[in-house]
Amino acid sequence: MPFRFGVVTLDRGLQAFVRVRVALDGRDAWGVAAEMLAPKWFDKNLALTNEDNEEQLRVSLRVARALYLAEPAPSPFGFYAATYRPQLEACGSRTLNPLVAAFGPAVIDRAVLDAVSRCLGMTFQEAITANVPGIAATDLAPDLADFDVGAWLATLDAADTIHARHTVGLVDPITDDDLARTARVDDGLPETLADVVETYGHAYYKLKVGGDARQDVGRLTAIARVLDRRAEPYHVTLDGNEQYEDVEAVIELWRAIESEPALRRLAGSTLFIEQPVTRTRALDADVSRLAACRPVIVDESDAELDSFVRARDRGYTGVSSKTCKGLYKSLLNRARCVNWNRDAGAPRYFMSAEDLTTQAGPGVQQDLALASVLGLEHVEKNGHHYVNGFAAATQDEQQAFLRAHPDLYHDDGGVVRLRIRAGRLAIGSLRCVGFAVGATPDFDRMRRIE
Repeated sequence: MPFRFGVVTLDRGLQAFVRVRVALDGRDAWGVAAEMLAPKWFDKNLALTNEDNEEQLRVSLRVARALYLAEPAPSPFGFYAATYRPQLEACGSRTLNPLVAAFGPAVIDRAVLDAVSRCLGMTFQEAITANVPGIAATDLAPDLADFDVGAWLATLDAADTIHARHTVGLVDPITDDDLARTARVDDGLPETLADVVETYGHAYYKLKVGGDARQDVGRLTAIARVLDRRAEPYHVTLDGNEQYEDVEAVIELWRAIESEPALRRLAGSTLFIEQPVTRTRALDADVSRLAACRPVIVDESDAELDSFVRARDRGYTGVSSKTCKGLYKSLLNRARCVNWNRDAGAPRYFMSAEDLTTQAGPGVQQDLALASVLGLEHVEKNGHHYVNGFAAATQDEQQAFLRAHPDLYHDDGGVVRLRIRAGRLAIGSLRCVGFAVGATPDFDRMRRIE
């Protein structure tokens, strides 16, 4: 089903898989990770085609692969720490921005940790709480020098379920009237927001806004008519995807939302606003006035390890966790929230889980496992809405993942899909040996990235 976020509408996509073999103390194991090559998110330059964007991310993977294979490291985090700046420099010399540069290590790091955990016979949570990766502040995060990262990691615990936050894209049909104007997919999955509410029973929603306050208020009003039908409480977040030129325009949007009677309940249910201002200006302007209305998080502007530190000085109080931005970045930023909140004496700083496109298999599973161990209660999760589960995989692969994770998936008419009940995903089976992946993708059907 077509999906529009920001400046692009997608009707196709590619997923990159990484395999890593790790030798450790006489043992060895293979690890795996996967991530979508999402165009127009890492680099929104309109002069680049979607294919150009995909190739940028392949280059990031190639650069990271060469750096990681160049010499051994003392720990999984040691690879990341040793290659962080060389990766930025090598990608920068190829005119790739830091967000693109982070992609390659972000995928490879997960595969490395998967393999190491398998060597040790440990689950992801066990590996994190024991700090098997060897995470430390080092010179990459000097602001955490006085924070005991290892002691904090030992306190982390993962839940058996997590809320799925459903994203409503800019061209998603809201009711059957909207669907009548577009082509119905008819794959058995809900297609309108009204169908989604009825089918999944979500308590959390993420609403895209497009940069025009009048149009955004009109669309939000249509969405509110659907969400307000439910007597149960709901929560929403607003995602600007960098579509607003400056902070004042976003404040104007929020004032328009608050002044619209039909949006009274939706406004009161809004948790935070995500990256509304284009990244070229996001960390230059102070967002404190907007943050006084609703907390503001950085997403696309969280490109480097110190980005959240710089964003805090501009009034941002939240940051997103995304596996495509990096496992270790998420953990360090979560540690910052804990550290800063202790200093503030109040829960002022927070992390959200944002990842729209993760697909059934290693991608969605590792993202869910990370969000859960970070203690997050809900996560944006929509890959299942726009793509028909494991439909592109063989039946053997689909059934292997279903057997390994029967709580997370179900067989729906011959296609294995995510199982969402009462708005929640059951993720207990992700506590398997390795990094949350209990089955093996069919690598023989894939095309090698040369």
